Amino acid sequence: MRDAIAPMVEPIPPITLPPAQNPVQEGEWLRLALLRWLNQEFIPEDANQDIAKRAAQIFVRQRMEGENDLGSLVMAIVTEMESFDFSNSFFGEFTVANAVSDLLLDSLGIDRCCGQ
Repeated sequence: MRDAIAPMVEPIPPITLPPAQNPVQEGEWLRLALLRWLNQEFIPEDANQDIAKRAAQIFVRQRMEGENDLGSLVMAIVTEMESFDFSNSFFGEFTVANAVSDLLLDSLGIDRCCGQ
């Protein structure tokens, strides 16, 4: 009966980044791209510098440890940014991690909607 109600939908396959060639350079790109996004999303705030720096540090460490799975990278950013003090910001750890994901997908030319 359940099949008659809703058709089965195939899950979106995981997205794997190419192996890191220069994680520090990737991190600097991410820091600048995320800072630009944070400043454009609401208003430029001093806290945005620290948020972008911390997210980039987490990303670089994960990449240096060999992590290439986008979902795992996003979860690492969410988890580690939980301890970040967002009290002087409009943002939170989920917003930051989702922005990082979007920036990375855009950089790879992958449609955010459907992973294609």
